[in-house]
Amino acid sequence: MSAPWFLAVALGISLGASLWFAVLRVPWLRPVTFSERIAPQLRTGGQGSRLLIVPAGDLTPFGPLQRILRPALHLAVRRLNRINPVTRDLERRLERAGQGLSVLDFRAEQVVWTGGGFLCGGVASVWLASIDRLGVAGVIFGTVMGAVLGFVLRDYRLSSQISSRETRMLAEFPSLAEMMALAVGAGESANGALERIARTAHGELAGEFARILGETRSGVPLTNALQHFSDRVRLAPLSRFVDGLTVAIERGTPLADVMRAQSQDVRDLAKRELMESAGKKEIAMMIPLVFGVLPLTVLFSIFPGLSLLGIGL
Repeated sequence: MSAPWFLAVALGISLGASLWFAVLRVPWLRPVTFSERIAPQLRTGGQGSRLLIVPAGDLTPFGPLQRILRPALHLAVRRLNRINPVTRDLERRLERAGQGLSVLDFRAEQVVWTGGGFLCGGVASVWLASIDRLGVAGVIFGTVMGAVLGFVLRDYRLSSQISSRETRMLAEFPSLAEMMALAVGAGESANGALERIARTAHGELAGEFARILGETRSGVPLTNALQHFSDRVRLAPLSRFVDGLTVAIERGTPLADVMRAQSQDVRDLAKRELMESAGKKEIAMMIPLVFGVLPLTVLFSIFPGLSLLGIGL
């Protein structure tokens, strides 16, 4: 099978699928959902004009094309979520990432990344087939692997965002705990200390403290808001901090001592992690030393003697 013929078949399939999807979304062929039927009766008249509503930000850099394909992407995401058993775990991961994305938005991004990988893999495979480096099976395999790689890369990016955010939160925690201990020691309550931190500090952990303060202002007890924070973050040092703070609030023990002890524990944990990282780096530095520097040193030391022996012979 030549490359132009395969490209024509692929373009024909894409055109046919596009026309089929367009026909399916025609208003008189599209099934009307229950929410769409009752929406006109439940719609309330707002005070402001809809012309002043700020549109939602684009998930991709494609602009108008992304807005045209948004209904189809949302429909595909809803269909996939019906057979997806890990939606709740994904919601927790998105909360830990702190990006403000819903499951629907993330799945839409995954669909876009998968489509981009499919397109890149298909173009690369067709180019290799045009220079007789791949056959039909290789083109199909390369296209599918491009789509799978795009899907996996989006999930890996989410994991890296979670890891970097948790690292920043642990780096901010000792200073914020000390600030909170000073505020409590000066006579402020726990809510007052949280409000001071949310007003003066900046960062990921300060934003979480502001979220705790917002929950308390909406009527949620402080201990419950702290527990929600612990469930969202899922970091052992911060969970211990929340447990100690909850026990101190319920039993009336001094909060300042608890916060100072928790901040010192986090500093000790950072020192231990730094020592472990230094030990691993020291072992890794032995590889270029043994296999790179040492052979050259031996060669430079024995080369003059070998040269003299060659001259004498």
